[in-house]
Amino acid sequence: MAFRKAVKGTVLIGGGAIATIFGLSQFSQYRNKHGNLVYIQAAEPANVPMKNHLPAREDQLLALQNTSEFDVLIIGGGATGSGCALDAVTRGLKTALVERDDFSSGTSSRSTKLIHGGVRYLQKAIMKLDFEQYKMVKEALHERANLLEIAPHLSSPLPIMLPVYKWWQLPYYWVGIKLYDLVAGSQCLKSSYVLSKSRALELFPMLQKDRLVGAIVYYDGQHNDARMNLAIALTAARYGAATANYTEVVHLLKKTDPKSGKERVCGAHCRDVLTGQEFDVKAKCVINATGPFTDSVRKMDDQEVANICQPSAGVHIVMPGYYSPDNMGLLDPATSDGRVIFFLPWEKMTVAGTTDTPTDITPHPIPKEEDINFILNEVRNYLSCDVEVRRGDVLAAWSGIRPLVTDPNSKDTQSISRNHIVAVSDSGLVTIAGGKWTTYRSMAQDTIDAAVQAHNLMAGSSKTVGLLLQGAKDWSPTLYIRLVQDYGLESEVAQHLASTYGDKAFEVAKIAQVTGKRWPIVGKRLVSEFPYIEAEVIYGVKEYACTVVDMISRRTRLAFLNVQAADEALPRIVDIMGKELNWSEQRKKEELAAAKKFLYYEMGYKAKSEQLTDSSEISLVPSDIERYKKRFHMFDKENKGFITILDVQRVLESISIQIDENTLHDILNEVDLNKNGQVELDEFLQLMSAIQKGYVSGSRLAVLMKTAEENLHQRVVIPVDRSGGGL
Repeated sequence: MAFRKAVKGTVLIGGGAIATIFGLSQFSQYRNKHGNLVYIQAAEPANVPMKNHLPAREDQLLALQNTSEFDVLIIGGGATGSGCALDAVTRGLKTALVERDDFSSGTSSRSTKLIHGGVRYLQKAIMKLDFEQYKMVKEALHERANLLEIAPHLSSPLPIMLPVYKWWQLPYYWVGIKLYDLVAGSQCLKSSYVLSKSRALELFPMLQKDRLVGAIVYYDGQHNDARMNLAIALTAARYGAATANYTEVVHLLKKTDPKSGKERVCGAHCRDVLTGQEFDVKAKCVINATGPFTDSVRKMDDQEVANICQPSAGVHIVMPGYYSPDNMGLLDPATSDGRVIFFLPWEKMTVAGTTDTPTDITPHPIPKEEDINFILNEVRNYLSCDVEVRRGDVLAAWSGIRPLVTDPNSKDTQSISRNHIVAVSDSGLVTIAGGKWTTYRSMAQDTIDAAVQAHNLMAGSSKTVGLLLQGAKDWSPTLYIRLVQDYGLESEVAQHLASTYGDKAFEVAKIAQVTGKRWPIVGKRLVSEFPYIEAEVIYGVKEYACTVVDMISRRTRLAFLNVQAADEALPRIVDIMGKELNWSEQRKKEELAAAKKFLYYEMGYKAKSEQLTDSSEISLVPSDIERYKKRFHMFDKENKGFITILDVQRVLESISIQIDENTLHDILNEVDLNKNGQVELDEFLQLMSAIQKGYVSGSRLAVLMKTAEENLHQRVVIPVDRSGGGL
């Protein structure tokens, strides 16, 4: 009876909600100027021809310096800034873009990797009858469909499961998800559906099955965010925009308007971060698209202006792929503190997040241990008790700063705007802030519309709906087969190249090195367990990669997938980039140090070192201590109290196993906490204690010593490859 009442009440609420949404939908089509964009139809083709070759960074810098005046100068090379550049240049405007770091170096590369309308925003729109929230969801769903169409190699639909553990929630969530489909209309990727308990466990076997009632599956989009951002920027460059990364704005240029007598922004004084060279870039209109750093540019225009950005930190973690199915995500709609957590397959790994906490604005956000543990605890609540969720399985962790904003045009300046805002200052500086990754294109369109109107620029309407990004034109799902057949690449590598570069994958394959093996014929991997190859480093330089950090985090995504693997790849990447960019030995050392610092602080390596330190407790039962001491003394035959590389080599030689000295040094160094060149008994016991607690996993020394103990009299191969264990 209680269940029937719950269902009946939910259906009544749902029916009212459906009627409300239908009415809002009709009202929206009546009011919304863009109501004709319900179906994804390409806008009028751009009048500007697309270049066959990407201009070199040096040529782009010369264009910035030698052009007498641009129509628009965009500050910021994230998704929004790059989107503005593409929108402007395809309208025929003379366009420039400068970014003080790398394209997508900030928030745009640190997202949840989803292209979505926002289920939770729709819920708020319904509950509060908030028309603005509803419009934001509808706009995002339109942009989701457009993004999946213009970059199919970088994006794809992803089914997301919403597990249900109470009977009354099943119809409640079903109505909400069906409304999400309804608002998407013809742009609904695939219709949502309900699963029985048994079917849900079949599709997501790691799921907590106790009290599970069933599940609902709906569809959103997923993408490679940094590569998507880069594709937007490179497409703008191919259409003729003068784009330059590592070019910072020192201050804005102003001149007095002869008609009004007021000062007007007319460009920016810039500095090449890599060389120190400074120069002016003149422009009729300057656009501030700097995300969390919005206010710093606004204060260059007016020191007295009030801040509008209210930054919020979102932490994500990456875990091994076995934590989730290959093609099914998970949504936790109500965490212990009311936040939403996504648990998604991505690049054959599993990404989980995000948190939402106030933070200071910094170009180098650091993931906090408490946020990592919060996500892990929420994951534990939804996974089967048979799956041990270990802290040591965190392969990478990062924090991104979401730039929430208050609308300076609103009377209520304290209210946070969930949508994006476009503001034009008295001196003509155009600022675009807020919004979300999915709506970058519509944000860019609104921004350029405002710039054209405020500065009387000669330009037509936006051309970016349906405009294919670099790599999309001749891409097909089977393109990777041609790469395998024509070049002799591994199938996994070929699939990776096709899904990263689209039809430009052939350019990477052409410069891939011969392996000298029967198979694969070409394509030397940077690290054994990831499909990134050395040729991508050479090609990445052509894509404006200037530092090793650019390469490991945004040209490839190695740093976001496994920081240990990224760390192992650094020496080879430094050598290849050094050759391509003519680095001195000193520059190579600086790049290596900077990349290690990036991995240590920004990608979670610091958290790894904090899981096992010389002050870590040894919390083992006496029987385990004796067992591990016995194992240790197999190597420490002389009872010195420590083992060295020579001790390990002696044991391995006794069972006819040879491991090179450099590898052994790395293996022992992982456990050598006081860095004295040897592993002491207490350090070994600290390691084993941390492994038992789940703080550490994949220790090569632990695996090696256990295997040697078990097989000392059996001549078997001992694996020494990094096992994929985490932080």
